[in-house]
Amino acid sequence: MTGIDAPPVVIGVGNLLLGDDAAGLRVVGALRRRAGADPDALPPGTRLVDGGTLGLDLVRVLRGAGALVVVDAADRGASPGTVTVRRDTRVEGDHGVAELLAVAALLGTLPARVTVVEIGVGEMGVGIGLSPAVEAAIPTAAAAVIGELARTVAPAGVSA
Repeated sequence: MTGIDAPPVVIGVGNLLLGDDAAGLRVVGALRRRAGADPDALPPGTRLVDGGTLGLDLVRVLRGAGALVVVDAADRGASPGTVTVRRDTRVEGDHGVAELLAVAALLGTLPARVTVVEIGVGEMGVGIGLSPAVEAAIPTAAAAVIGELARTVAPAGVSA
């Protein structure tokens, strides 16, 4: 595990070609735009990663991270566009994220603080673009990520 004073990593995962599955990628894009407009919107050194469908290749991205926020689409029966914040690394249902966290833990690269922000899906068929409910949830999910970063990353000079 790495120190909490190290910069955080935000990874958006999903597939742009499977409708709402791209929600995590879209949230990372929204965060990039926000950080471009307001450099203080994210903690210093925050790495925003378009994880796409890279799976276990993302383990290397975690090296040296102080905190991790994964953003992903989820089909857990919640209404489309529902944003859920999970602080438990035992993620059920999404084998890719669960495997990433498990392998990172085995390799000692899993940050001490891990959060998964999930967006409930509506349409997961082949196609580009999000359903209206999931599209409308992107700002809420981005705000949830920013809130988690504020919660998990200690300000400079403050130990958590």
